[in-house]
Amino acid sequence: MKILFSITTTAIAIFLISFSINPLKPKWVIVWQPSHQTDTGVDFSEAKTCNAIADAAMESKPKLKEFKVWSLGKPNLHHDNAGSNTVKAHTSDVVEGKISGYAYELEESNKKKPDVFIAIHNNGGTKRHAIWGFVHEGDAYEEENKLLAGRLIAAVSAATDLENRGVLLDSSTGRNDYVCKNTGKKSFYSLDENINTAKYRVLLEIGDNGVSKAFLEDPANQKKIGKAIKEELAKWLAEKK
Repeated sequence: MKILFSITTTAIAIFLISFSINPLKPKWVIVWQPSHQTDTGVDFSEAKTCNAIADAAMESKPKLKEFKVWSLGKPNLHHDNAGSNTVKAHTSDVVEGKISGYAYELEESNKKKPDVFIAIHNNGGTKRHAIWGFVHEGDAYEEENKLLAGRLIAAVSAATDLENRGVLLDSSTGRNDYVCKNTGKKSFYSLDENINTAKYRVLLEIGDNGVSKAFLEDPANQKKIGKAIKEELAKWLAEKK
């Protein structure tokens, strides 16, 4: 009996020491949304490069509870491989009974009940080899999303030669006709809190499909970008425990 008691108390002591070193943390759910656009740039597939970056991020350590939502090639959708995140006809409109690729991706994302949602795109027409972050204007977590987006783009910029162009509001592009019903301002469909249930939502525009084409298509760079995003995201999550 004394031996059993000794073993039991020792086991409890080891558990308590282990817990103090590695306390239990909430299981964060992350959703990655790579662009499904194949109609951007000349001889360039944004879907291919962004999907590779998302895959690289998911494969990088640390391993988290992660999912990818992607409409490319899915049947019975409209704009499953094209369109803009800022245009109603490409996002919220139902065409011949079919929802859009974007709508499908957000429906799939919401099913996962994510804490963090990261959309990955490539910019175009900027003539800048750079990276930008976008967040939803007027969101309850706008400031926290700015901080997250800022950290992610800074990490990618530090790991590559991409210029850090800062964090912008989704209403700032000026080309939108999709409008958030809460704020009445132009917004990105994927970042709208009425569409996306994730608490934290950011969209990254990585490189330019013209001046950064060769860079973006290089598998080594895709892995480097994904790894940088994942490592910085993990640091941010650890700080929010």
